[in-house]
Amino acid sequence: MAIAELTVIPIGTASTSLSGYVADMQRTLAEVEGITYEMTAMGTIIEGPIERLFEAMRRLHECPFQAGAGRVSTVMKIDDRRDQDSSVAQKLASVRAKLND
Repeated sequence: MAIAELTVIPIGTASTSLSGYVADMQRTLAEVEGITYEMTAMGTIIEGPIERLFEAMRRLHECPFQAGAGRVSTVMKIDDRRDQDSSVAQKLASVRAKLND
């Protein structure tokens, strides 16, 4: 399973507030099958098969355009580990275990 951190920034909007765009993107993520996701203050973390992550990214990138943004900047960081199962929970648990050593 791959993990991605995604930030989508609408540009050319009528307001400096972006929470409406973020809400639209969260609703869009709920429609993508085969992934789990978590909104953070600065982006969204998505887990799932790599092809589903790219589908989610495509849909999220299109969201602000559909809501009237004139330009969209998207940054995606992917961790695709194939030698063993990986998840956000597993990665956090590994760091926490080392903190407790």
